[in-house]
Amino acid sequence: MSNTKKTLQDLTIRDNFLFAAVMQQGDNCKKFLEMLLKFKINRIDILYEKTIIYNPEYKGIRLDVYAKGDDHICYNIEMQVLSDKLPKRSRYYHSQMDMELLSSGESYDTLPDTYVIFICDFDPFGLQRYCYNFECRCLEDTTLSLGDGSKSIFLSTKGNNSSDISPELLSFLTFIRENQPEDLRDYHDAYVTQLQDTIYQIKRSKELGSRFMLLEIMLDEKYREGKTEGLTEGLTKGRIESILELLEDFDPVPAELTAFISNEKNPDTLQSWLKKASRAGSLEEFMDSISFPYHK
Repeated sequence: MSNTKKTLQDLTIRDNFLFAAVMQQGDNCKKFLEMLLKFKINRIDILYEKTIIYNPEYKGIRLDVYAKGDDHICYNIEMQVLSDKLPKRSRYYHSQMDMELLSSGESYDTLPDTYVIFICDFDPFGLQRYCYNFECRCLEDTTLSLGDGSKSIFLSTKGNNSSDISPELLSFLTFIRENQPEDLRDYHDAYVTQLQDTIYQIKRSKELGSRFMLLEIMLDEKYREGKTEGLTEGLTKGRIESILELLEDFDPVPAELTAFISNEKNPDTLQSWLKKASRAGSLEEFMDSISFPYHK
């Protein structure tokens, strides 16, 4: 892992955190799905509690966009910049969604349709297509669909068949491929302009800046814990620095508070304070939340 940490300002649409933040805004997600699937969705609900998942299989934190339509169809949307066993991942994601959706004792008939959608900055199958749609069909008669309701879609920015997709989807994939900061090009497309505006707002959000910093710290710590042992001192120092950096966004941090935080050696306490600093609305609120003894 690089010693140079990205900030929220450094991110582009191809970074998972920013992509998830953009698509977790319901109208952005709804318009994307309607553009891709070519059917009307009256309402989309983003399942926020499922958008940050730690899974040991992936040795880290994975960001998803997980949504449910008013027709009960469920959607998992992911940004991919590297090819890594995507067909098997698709199978696994479908199985995880089914386990969440089918309560004990319920009939299989209650399982909704599910879509797993990968947006890839590469060609996952090497056929120079912008879009690859998969569902289960009979090998002996391909007109016969299994009808299990699971579909996987792989979008590619490296296609060469623009006449087979809509101009709107082509503009979207071009925007992903070029990976420019939000204000550098006019794509002459209303949806892409909407995404650029959303990115502009996200990058100016203190709350999302704090969340991204916290996520980077969690990833960094998980990486280092997996590579070596005896790093308590280093983790403690990193948490202290991160807490103070977050607090400085409000006001200059008083010397007494700096000393109080710096003298804390319990990593769990510091982790709790780090979360409180990322959520606080002011320096006063943070000091109250940790019962700072010198705070009047």
